Amino acid sequence: MIGTMNVFDQFSLNGKIAVVTGGSGVLGGAIALGLAQAGAGVAILGRQEKKVTHVAEQIRSQGGEAIPLLADVLDPASLEAARDKLMASYGHVDILVNCAGGNIPDATILGDITFFNMPRTAFDQVVGLNLTGSLLPSQVFGEWMVKGESGSIINISSMASRQAITRVLGYSVAKAAIDNFTIWLATEFAMKYGERFRVNAIAPGFFIGEQNRSLLLNEDESLTARGQLIVNRTPMKRFGAPNELVGTAIWLASDASRFVTGVVIPVDGGFSAFSGV
Repeated sequence: MIGTMNVFDQFSLNGKIAVVTGGSGVLGGAIALGLAQAGAGVAILGRQEKKVTHVAEQIRSQGGEAIPLLADVLDPASLEAARDKLMASYGHVDILVNCAGGNIPDATILGDITFFNMPRTAFDQVVGLNLTGSLLPSQVFGEWMVKGESGSIINISSMASRQAITRVLGYSVAKAAIDNFTIWLATEFAMKYGERFRVNAIAPGFFIGEQNRSLLLNEDESLTARGQLIVNRTPMKRFGAPNELVGTAIWLASDASRFVTGVVIPVDGGFSAFSGV
């Protein structure tokens, strides 16, 4: 306790409304559930109705408040329709987590695909999904966010934004751009709309998801050579668990970080700190 205020109250998200793009994915779903447990009403935004509905129902079954929102993060019209639905239900939006993103095989330098023959369309697709897929929701939901009393946008960066991670060229370029987008938008929001509007990012280390499972784990769940190399370079000697992103997300979404903007927080088991020696 400090005075009459419980210090833990500043982490509460009671009364806040959050949108999580890519909220039906492994990492997005964990963050969405965590925000709901901290008291936020959460909109699960994605393209597949069955998946976003499932996550929303899961949150409600645990006593949280959630709704599914169907939208494509690369389609402004569908984002605007989702926003209108959200505003009709709640009248405000306070938190946006840009969790939609990922990589595709054709943009991965592996096997017959080299730097020289990687399809331009594949590169553009990955950059679009990760960068434009964060820009557009920030425009559509952020416009209404700054009409309110406060707001927090949380982008998802990557270890690939900070150092060369072999194979994932398009993904690395896009996530490096996310870091710059984060600091640019943080400055823009604070200077034009006030100190209550913040933009930060989380840079996850290596977590097992649908897209990278075959690169990191064999069918028997043992480590591939690449998986072993990553674990060797991670001081904690393991991959992350999705719920280990939740505490950082709640902190960045809440008043506990009200003087924090324009930062990229690694949640990586020490991967970014270790030189390998």
